Amino acid sequence: MEKLIVDGSHCHNQLWFIIRASFVFFVVLLCLDYSVLSGVKNGGFPLVSQSLSGSQKTHKATQLAANDEISVPNPISNDAHRDFPFRENNYNVTLANVTDPCSGKYIYVHRLPTRFNNGVLKDCRNLIKWFNMCPSLMNSGFGPKVEKPQGVLSRKNWFETNQFMLELIFHQRIKQYKCLTNDSSMASAVYVPFYAGLDVGRYLWGYNTSMRDSAAYGVADWLRKQQEWNRMFGQDHFFVAGRIAWDFRRQTDNESEWGSKLMNLPEFMNITMLSIESSSWSNEFAIPYPTYFHPLRDINVVHWQKGTRTGKRRYLFCFAGAPRPTMKGSIRGEIINQCLSAPNRTCKFLDCKAEGNKCDTPVEVIKVFRDCKFCLQPPGDSYTRRSTFDSIISGCIPVFFHPYSAYAQYIWYFPKNYTKYSVYIPHNDIKNGNVSINRVLSRFSEHRISEMRKEVVKLIPKVIYANPKSRFERFEDAIDIALKKVTERVNKVGEVMKEGKDPSVEFAAGNQWKMKLDGIMGDQALETLF
Repeated sequence: MEKLIVDGSHCHNQLWFIIRASFVFFVVLLCLDYSVLSGVKNGGFPLVSQSLSGSQKTHKATQLAANDEISVPNPISNDAHRDFPFRENNYNVTLANVTDPCSGKYIYVHRLPTRFNNGVLKDCRNLIKWFNMCPSLMNSGFGPKVEKPQGVLSRKNWFETNQFMLELIFHQRIKQYKCLTNDSSMASAVYVPFYAGLDVGRYLWGYNTSMRDSAAYGVADWLRKQQEWNRMFGQDHFFVAGRIAWDFRRQTDNESEWGSKLMNLPEFMNITMLSIESSSWSNEFAIPYPTYFHPLRDINVVHWQKGTRTGKRRYLFCFAGAPRPTMKGSIRGEIINQCLSAPNRTCKFLDCKAEGNKCDTPVEVIKVFRDCKFCLQPPGDSYTRRSTFDSIISGCIPVFFHPYSAYAQYIWYFPKNYTKYSVYIPHNDIKNGNVSINRVLSRFSEHRISEMRKEVVKLIPKVIYANPKSRFERFEDAIDIALKKVTERVNKVGEVMKEGKDPSVEFAAGNQWKMKLDGIMGDQALETLF
């Protein structure tokens, strides 16, 4: 009996031990389960492994090193996309549901040899035959600051920016792009920081075709050897040119023919070019000329818009430019004559050919444009003008005389309904003397002019290049829009490839003016052009 009593006591103790241990174990499990669920509720995830935690960390892109390389931590690694199921209220929660804000937006920047970009800048005194461009390289390509705004410009954010500096400006800004990656396999698009316009600008006058084409062949050869090229044979690549497309479309090796043959090389037929003026090819897209206004913050834009929208304007229309007497078909001479012969206080003419030319002085240009309701924008050496964007930031309604000057160019930036923000007077009507510009513009009521000016002022954030030292929170600037559109384009090409189709059929097709004007101008207007 005594033994039985002892054994019973022992069994009783064991039973209590098991009950207590089970209770503790249950409590521990409950705590762990609650921590998992609370983590999911708070938008986070439990620490599955040390490598997973590390892959979720985000970092800012570092500045370009002296060798022009961009050092950027890799974005979310492939490990972070594995499924780790959790259950809460009968709903599965997995890491696959995480929204990557950079999905479809990642950009990889090629580490080009510096002779194709920064090395070009060392020759700044010879970038353009007649000018010393070295001062224009200051302030990330914005040029010297405007020191005396004279009550015309705001105190900060204005620079003496040269219109050919787009390549440097873009390159500096892309370093701040929030979706850069060093892992090219994750990139939607690949940026090629080739300063094509600054390079060829040195050799456009007095040099043979071999000199003009040297860098083009060099970049093409370098790109073919990179692993990134093999993925889509360049159709996910893009570059920026600070000159018009015509400068890169030489057809033959005739020494007298203009420009380089960059865009006619097989490799560059597979690359998207963003330039200040495009041609009819479908792999070219126009982005705004650099203006003088490079704001640091949203509030700088808002303040400038307010003053531009409400300021009093004394002149009905104005023109800043010079005649082109040797250019066949130019209407500039007729436009100048109509301006000078208009009634007093009707038209203001800023002569860009006279001694003491003021057309390269930001204060003088903006002062004239802010005093006019309409700004005339006829073609000059090419279809487009930097003056178009100077007029827009001044709140001056642009008047175009050819659809290739804007409507077929800046399709990512301007509304399709061009009558909302501009006036179109056919080129031939001016050339044949059939139209009085003064009469056409006088028909617009003050209410209509006010409504059009509001639309022009809305365009200001879209056509400026913001200071790379800051990032807009409210607005998208010209580079934000360009990067969004180019990644969308590349993603569409990728979708076509996944379907087993050949995207090259429409990727670089010529004679696409009608396509670029589709939905913008009516068939009757187009018939007068083609």
